[in-house]
Amino acid sequence: MRYRTRISVDKIFKVVFKTTGFLVLALLGGIFAMLVYNSISFFLDIKPLDFITGMEWAPTAKTPKYGMLPLIISTTIVTFGAMIIAIPLGIGTAAFISEYAGSRLKNILKPAIEMLAAIPSVVIGFLGIVVLSPGIANVADLPNGLNALNGAILLAIMALPTIITVAEDAIHAVPNAYKEASYGVGATKWQTLRKVIIPAAAPGIIAAVMLGVGRAIGETMTVLMATGNAALIPTGMFDSVKTMTATIAIEMGEVPYQTTHYYALYAIATVLFFMTLFANLVGEFFINRFRKYHAV
Repeated sequence: MRYRTRISVDKIFKVVFKTTGFLVLALLGGIFAMLVYNSISFFLDIKPLDFITGMEWAPTAKTPKYGMLPLIISTTIVTFGAMIIAIPLGIGTAAFISEYAGSRLKNILKPAIEMLAAIPSVVIGFLGIVVLSPGIANVADLPNGLNALNGAILLAIMALPTIITVAEDAIHAVPNAYKEASYGVGATKWQTLRKVIIPAAAPGIIAAVMLGVGRAIGETMTVLMATGNAALIPTGMFDSVKTMTATIAIEMGEVPYQTTHYYALYAIATVLFFMTLFANLVGEFFINRFRKYHAV
């Protein structure tokens, strides 16, 4: 009787878990279908190539311009700047927590880093306006510090908890036999970390980086508050920029329903969807390469 009960429970939970898995796929497919459906309405009026390569975003002008190249470049430069800051800092912190920090310090650092993820993005954006922006303006002799660098630093701060937590778990999961073998041939702790532990944990570290990229590229409120929102092609990190997410957040609440401008925002969201998908596919490619490397 107990055997039959266990078999029945296993079958029930198998169905439940399979249903939840397909439900997630259905939700993702529904979101994608909604974006594509509304984007098609926009591309009936504006050519896709003109939209992607257009140099000016001015949908409310007398002669509307729907060129999103400044938005793509702005999003890319802010995300890239954030990752330049967050990746070495995040991986270094994860390595320190996993390999160098004592148990007492580790028990303090890990909760503190995880608490950083709980800070609302609007609070980080506010700190960027009142603290970081004046500092950047003074150092760079600018009229204000609402620019790409400000946004990149704030996004790096927001991506750090994800990168550190996932990377630390990956480093911690490396078998002790790897470390012992390295120490056995006379390697130092630093050599072991650099040449054995980090390469062995590479799939998890890459996954952490890609999660950080997704966190940065999809952030809205912080970049809306801290980057200046100038829809121009930036020439450097000290220029004000307007990201794709900020554009959607600013304009969606005021745009007339079912107009070309309205559908243009869906088209931006579709491009952002594909950018995020591409980043995830690249990350998955390198993760699989490292897994095959370790399997050999």
